[in-house]
Amino acid sequence: MRKIVVVDYDGGNLASAAQTARHVVSQRQLDAEVTISGDPETVLAADHLILPGQGAFAHCASGLNGGLREALIEATERGTPFLGICVGMQLMAEWGLEHGRTAGLGWIKGQIGKMDFALEAGLRLPHMGWNVLDFEPGAHQLTNGLTPGDHGYFVHSYALTGWDPADIVATAAYGGPVPAIVARDNRCGTQFHVEKSQKTGLIIMANFLSWTP
Repeated sequence: MRKIVVVDYDGGNLASAAQTARHVVSQRQLDAEVTISGDPETVLAADHLILPGQGAFAHCASGLNGGLREALIEATERGTPFLGICVGMQLMAEWGLEHGRTAGLGWIKGQIGKMDFALEAGLRLPHMGWNVLDFEPGAHQLTNGLTPGDHGYFVHSYALTGWDPADIVATAAYGGPVPAIVARDNRCGTQFHVEKSQKTGLIIMANFLSWTP
């Protein structure tokens, strides 16, 4: 039986992310179990890792202290598929600039900065609600079964900037392009909340749980 671990690092939305994963496991009749754990050894033993999150980058990054950061790095370097959601995705970047400069995991190029471009366009922050996903069909396994124009549910005021285009699977528009799905090797992430994105979220979760990069 495959072990799907939702990483507990005081990042929020753990139960909702686990519930979505369990729904997909049941719906697709997968031979897998979903657990929520902050134990580094459990993380190292996982077959798939999910890092949800909400709140400030610096606070969430500090939640990885105590061995979780090292366990995530070791597990993913061994090839364990990883999905970061919202701040969980943002932690994949090199730096976060919310409440000071804080190191991320450094798995994708760029930093997490305030969406000043949205304010300059006369839009409100946080960027909250449904937004269209723009991507090339077949761009990544995560988007299989989705159609450009499908929607994800966003809640954030900070976004990835200075990115490498090779890491970007999908974008959303909110005063400028906002990276919505990123991926490099066996590590991927969504800026929008998979667990709140209804059909779109269930498709993405199912794609992730069947992903063998």
